[in-house]
Amino acid sequence: MSELSNSGLTSMQIEEIGDLLEALVSLRKTIVKDAAGHGNQLETMHPAYENSASNLLHYLALRQHDIRPLQQRLALVGLSSLGRSESCVLATLSAVIRVLEAILGQRHHVSEKKDGATPAIEDGFKLLNDHADQLLGSANSERTVRIMVTMPTEAAHDPAIIHQLMARGMDCMRINCAHDSPEIWQAMIGHLRTAEQSLGQKCRIFMDLGGPKIRTGDIKPGPKVIHIRPTRDDYGITVIPARIWLTSSENPSSVPDDCAAQFRVSESFLKCLNRCDEITLTDARKKSRKWTVVDITESGCCVESIKACYVRPGTAIQLKNGKQTPRVQTEIQDFLPQEGILCLRKDDMVLVTSDSVQGTNEERDSAGNIIKPATISCTMPAVVTQVKAGESIWFDDGKIGGVIEKVEPEHFWVRIHHARPEGSKLRSAKGINLPDSQLNIAALTGEDLRNLSFIAEHADVVEMSFANSVTDVQLLQEQLKRLNAETLPIVLKVETRKGFENLPRMLLTAMRWPCCGVMIARGDLAVECGYERLAEVQEEILSVCEAAHVPVIWATQVLENLARKGVPSRAEISDAVMAHRAECVMLNKGPHITEAVEALDNILKRMQSHQKKRRPMLRELRLAHLTT
Repeated sequence: MSELSNSGLTSMQIEEIGDLLEALVSLRKTIVKDAAGHGNQLETMHPAYENSASNLLHYLALRQHDIRPLQQRLALVGLSSLGRSESCVLATLSAVIRVLEAILGQRHHVSEKKDGATPAIEDGFKLLNDHADQLLGSANSERTVRIMVTMPTEAAHDPAIIHQLMARGMDCMRINCAHDSPEIWQAMIGHLRTAEQSLGQKCRIFMDLGGPKIRTGDIKPGPKVIHIRPTRDDYGITVIPARIWLTSSENPSSVPDDCAAQFRVSESFLKCLNRCDEITLTDARKKSRKWTVVDITESGCCVESIKACYVRPGTAIQLKNGKQTPRVQTEIQDFLPQEGILCLRKDDMVLVTSDSVQGTNEERDSAGNIIKPATISCTMPAVVTQVKAGESIWFDDGKIGGVIEKVEPEHFWVRIHHARPEGSKLRSAKGINLPDSQLNIAALTGEDLRNLSFIAEHADVVEMSFANSVTDVQLLQEQLKRLNAETLPIVLKVETRKGFENLPRMLLTAMRWPCCGVMIARGDLAVECGYERLAEVQEEILSVCEAAHVPVIWATQVLENLARKGVPSRAEISDAVMAHRAECVMLNKGPHITEAVEALDNILKRMQSHQKKRRPMLRELRLAHLTT
């Protein structure tokens, strides 16, 4: 005691340190005991993940306790608050315990040898980095967070797209197998290999299985009419005329970007046109309108209208030239009808059916009473029999939401509770999320199984969409074994509430494989868990994956405005800054994707030079409770 008195500690401080030591030793024993109860899950781990799986079990056991008061007490005496213990749980606890023992002059209470395969503090970060290198490719010293880019269809026809993306910083190329075809994918891969040789760089190929995505079915098309609208000021005066592209029906060309519409007319009519000529017509409302020719090329001509007009197929147009008899005229050729949409408002009722019928808007009588509700089909009829009244449903990435009020054979009724005040438009092929429903849907569709053969032969990594359970992960592993692709790395895309809740068990199953990763697919995940919970859900996934030493891909809407419009928002820049906590960040396609890659590369390099300021408060984590 005299030695302690000489150290300058008061009796109260000594008592506090003693209490802390006792609490930490007790916590450590509890964690080891709880994790041992799931020790049978370690028997089939791949050798690369033996230490990692053990550490994951210890972390899950730790997060079953609210240790925030203990964290605060440790911080007050100047010791680690355990806030960075994810990658090496027992080693971190043991280090703090040894410091407390040294202060009190006591013998060691713990022995690492009794705990089996657990990573040391320095080994935790090394294991995560090694697994990231294996999955994502080697990182460079300037930027350890990799950049993944989803390929547009144009990348199969224009080699320069992939070359420019790699030159700006792309480390991983993602091919979404829900789109295009094997021929298109093969062309993209060929262009990538050429770019690798040209630039002297390596780039991993990730191929994404489409999975069982539930979408809205076809909707009855609108009328065949196009509304031409010039831009007007606050006084209703036209300030920018509407531009229209006229092209030959015999040899049509693509519409220029600055034209609001395109119509096909006879080639003989086009040959009679000159700049500043005027074309007259009567639109669908019987309004007389005039178009002025402003530009002529070999592929067509551009005309301008200073007044709004409604144009439908068969509309007669003629060259205004009083001297020429007969007048030069033609007709607007047939074109596709307007895209079908449902306009849904709050409190509307929608009938969701398993029948393959075209969706229709509601119909009302003259008194305003509904005589036929709005109807929409879904692309996966089996779900109609698996939902229950009271469960929530969301359409189009959460833009429209409702509650299932009644379930009947072959359809169910939805009351809309979330929509724009003026009504929200629902189109075909938009996602349907049923976060409360217990759906029994095969994780791999028939199309996925067909695509898996191509993926096994050409990809560096396969990504599994809508990974929801241990069974899903096992199914993918079995199919890869069937294709003799036992070494192909797998990535589990977490994009449903069920997938999030089952993540620890899915990780322990994936870690039986030589290499694995996790993608936080934040689009569907936000809809399923609620936008207000997304930040919390991201945090939990990052923490659990770090404990498992499994690399994470941060995905969905990263720098989306920049990629699509060329100008980022402040919010998405902040989001990209947060993304540096993952091992890889994914960008989606867009006209300005090259600029987005360059901007992200710059952000990630800058963030790497700053110390990470992160001190989480470890409350009880519901996700940590393994269920049998």
